[in-house]
Amino acid sequence: MADDTEFRAQLSPAMPDPLVVAVVPAAGRSTRFGAMKLLADVGGVRLIDRTLASLLEARIGRVVVVTGAAAPFEGTRLLADPRVTTVVNPDSARGMFSSIQTGLAVAGGDVVLVLPADMPFVSAETVAAVVARAVATGCTVVPVYDGRRGHPIAIPRPLCDRLLALTPTTTLKDGLAVFGQPVVRLEVADPGILHDVDVPADLAR
Repeated sequence: MADDTEFRAQLSPAMPDPLVVAVVPAAGRSTRFGAMKLLADVGGVRLIDRTLASLLEARIGRVVVVTGAAAPFEGTRLLADPRVTTVVNPDSARGMFSSIQTGLAVAGGDVVLVLPADMPFVSAETVAAVVARAVATGCTVVPVYDGRRGHPIAIPRPLCDRLLALTPTTTLKDGLAVFGQPVVRLEVADPGILHDVDVPADLAR
């Protein structure tokens, strides 16, 4: 795990891709974790900062973080980055898809990448690979590790617009299936695409 000095060095300025936007749902209540998990320490860095770093290091042009009405993110660094925008899901109890829709409504971009905030172990190389495949194919791209689908998921803009019309209580997986659009499975050597953080023990995986 990189220490804090390495973390800062990794975020040296780079030319972002203005055509790619990431939506980061961050409105969960952390009930199973027992505290605000997005502020948990991961190698000397806040968990949410680790997640955002993987996107910014991959040159994502804009990141939209979707929070709940009263999300306490004191001590985080990257929420102040000029590439990062925060929006509020007014009713996050409807589920994560409602937060994704809140982000999609303001995201713009030709390709939208969805990465839940509680996934700090995804590598920037994986993010870049998913984006590159989405740009090349014009399709939804889902990374796969050991036969299992994970995140981040890249979605072409026209499909994002159609997802906004669905009920907020559905899931992203079911929403993508509704329209029968092709989904490209991208094999990656990154177990981090499967590892979200629900309980403290997940930080040690």
